Amino acid sequence: MLAVNVSLPSGKRKTLSLEQGSTVGDLKILTQKSFGQGFLRLVTEEGRMLTDLMETLPSAIQDGKHLTAIAQQPKLAASCYAFAMWCCGGDRVVTWGCPTVGGDSSAVRDQLRNVQQIQATCGAFAAILATGSVVTWGDQKSGGDSSAVQHQLRNVQQIQASSEAFAAILTDGSVVTWGVQETGGDSSAVRHQLRNVQQIQASNRAFAAILTDGSVVTWGDQTYGADSSAVQHQLRNVQQIQASSAAFAAILTDESVVTWGYQTDGGDSSAVQHQLRNVQQIQAAACAFAAILADGSVVTWGDQTDGGDSSAVQDQLRNNKLRPQLAHLLPSWQTGQLLRGVNKSLVLTAPQFKVS
Repeated sequence: MLAVNVSLPSGKRKTLSLEQGSTVGDLKILTQKSFGQGFLRLVTEEGRMLTDLMETLPSAIQDGKHLTAIAQQPKLAASCYAFAMWCCGGDRVVTWGCPTVGGDSSAVRDQLRNVQQIQATCGAFAAILATGSVVTWGDQKSGGDSSAVQHQLRNVQQIQASSEAFAAILTDGSVVTWGVQETGGDSSAVRHQLRNVQQIQASNRAFAAILTDGSVVTWGDQTYGADSSAVQHQLRNVQQIQASSAAFAAILTDESVVTWGYQTDGGDSSAVQHQLRNVQQIQAAACAFAAILADGSVVTWGDQTDGGDSSAVQDQLRNNKLRPQLAHLLPSWQTGQLLRGVNKSLVLTAPQFKVS
């Protein structure tokens, strides 16, 4: 038998016994069960992380040596009907839900190592690994099949998703897209413009990319915000973009706001344009936007029943002693898409749980 001393940063420690020939994976499972914590990372006295689960213990750590078990904070991503839980840099991803829309990741389980980020369309997931490569699974049409662009998915830094397509930003500032063409999976029409991309935001069926010079490039379904031609002359020095289900709102460096897309979903802000000054933050529901101004007041527009009309609480949305922040459970347009049966990715902090 092998004896391995394992302790938590809190000082709690245990001596674990394993059979000769056991692996790092066996030790990790036993450690998680012994301490009643999931997603632990094992670190040797020399500071080396034990990441190869198939490595045998005699070669990974000598009998009687000491390890530190560091708890990792798990994160969740969600498609419409499935979840994926992982830890940044972790060696496993746990998925559940409808198998055809990402709940079953068994086909790519061996590839999901050192996952840094997971994003989701309505029916598929895409994971960025530490190597900068991407692993996808789920509904093939919704982005689960990235075979056509796998040779391009190198040095990926960030992934954004519409309802059925993904867009990845590479380290050189270029963009790779895949999934349903009509929802942004085909960016060939603007590929020559997608250089030095810093940030991408997505509505239900369109993408908007901010370039380093503060300009914006859009593609996808025109009625969902892909057509920004009417406001292109205003889209200069853009700092941030938010999206509802079918519209976009951009904050410029002068803290003014430019909107476009489906008018009733917030694409038309003309009724409140004179109020949109000194804007600090914008959030979006399915069909409406809310902006916080520097004085702490809030301006809303879009579909009245979806939050676009805040007149009933305007007296509470003024003269706040504490600077407010807009928040909802889901980022960007996702909250409303749950109502419409369309979802992006949900990234939340998950609680620790016991391993049985």
